[in-house]
Amino acid sequence: MQKQEIINHIVGWLSNYSEQSKTSGFVIGISGGIDSALTSTLCAKTGKPVICLNMPIHQHKAEYDRGHEHIDWLKKNFKNVSSHEVELTETFKTMSAVLPSDIQDWLTMANTRSRLRMTTLYAFACHHKMLVAGTGNKVEDFGIGFFTKYGDGGVDLSPIADLMKSEVYALAKELGVANSILTAPPTDGLFADSRSDEDQIGATYDELEWAMKFIANPHDFSTLNDRQKIVLDIYTRMNKANQHKMNPIPVCVIPDKLK
Repeated sequence: MQKQEIINHIVGWLSNYSEQSKTSGFVIGISGGIDSALTSTLCAKTGKPVICLNMPIHQHKAEYDRGHEHIDWLKKNFKNVSSHEVELTETFKTMSAVLPSDIQDWLTMANTRSRLRMTTLYAFACHHKMLVAGTGNKVEDFGIGFFTKYGDGGVDLSPIADLMKSEVYALAKELGVANSILTAPPTDGLFADSRSDEDQIGATYDELEWAMKFIANPHDFSTLNDRQKIVLDIYTRMNKANQHKMNPIPVCVIPDKLK
């Protein structure tokens, strides 16, 4: 993996897209995780203005602290980076108070958190004429659809969506991202506890990468061990269930003869 060359390529791509769209820079939500840490650092390296938002909603303290640590590191190393904290817990409580209690299952409310954050990102982006930078990696965005539609999936551009999770770690380490982030279990930060992505998915990102590559270039299924069969089932089940996120929005085309 040509790490520095890939970094330079993404930074150049970000700069070119911003210039072509006649926008002034980037807005990004900082979660305390590896994906937002890498994406924000790549955006910062363009030299264009970058606004980092920490948007806690009943946030687990470790995630909150890692997010602040990364923002402080960015601001110390890049003069073009600024930040804001937008405390959304009371907003989320207000939303919860007006929604019928019988629809407030854990997944619905987790997705509601993500969509409140998306709305906040776009408020800043609209005012400052900036782009919202997405933080999804290849496994999440195109493998298992592990994101919230119109939440963290609602972005203007996706700088790291062609990188496997292992590649995200490699580039983040190359760029000097804090060890506390590099070693933290991946989490989507949509719950008030410390549950990880692996807790929710049932497989590690290394296993999911293996499954994604296996599906792309299938081998002899008879050679798979029991764990590989379980991981493959998890991957294929989530991939199928989340096609509605990964495919373009369907449009009902009206035949000309009916118009």
